Amino acid sequence: MSKVKKGDKVKVHYTGKLKDGTIFDTSVEREPLEFEVGSGRLIPGFENGVIGMEPEDKKTVEIDAANAYGDVREDLILEIQNNQLPSDLNPKVGMELISQQPDGQQINVTVKEVKNDAIVIDANHKLAGKDLIFEIELLEID
Repeated sequence: MSKVKKGDKVKVHYTGKLKDGTIFDTSVEREPLEFEVGSGRLIPGFENGVIGMEPEDKKTVEIDAANAYGDVREDLILEIQNNQLPSDLNPKVGMELISQQPDGQQINVTVKEVKNDAIVIDANHKLAGKDLIFEIELLEID
């Protein structure tokens, strides 16, 4: 049997968990995840985790924050004045918003704090700063 190497296209099922056991994503009950190993489409720790696997192999991969979504960046936590927000917005802590960048790109942000005259938003990925655990099952190598 062949083993996964960079450049291979693979199909996997996975379950992603935090260290406390909380599941944050899974492909079980959905279509398997298909990707080219080494393409950079997925977090580095996940891509590296499938290298060397054979079809039907199952393994658990622990990925530190640096090889997942990176550390929390303080420069991505911003205060936005209320006069810069849509007038019909009633922000609440934990609310997810989409921010339009000057170049047209949209990014997801989370409201961290609501003040009298402003809100504090966090543009870090929700899993930034977290170590992740993935249970991976290799279904096939194309």
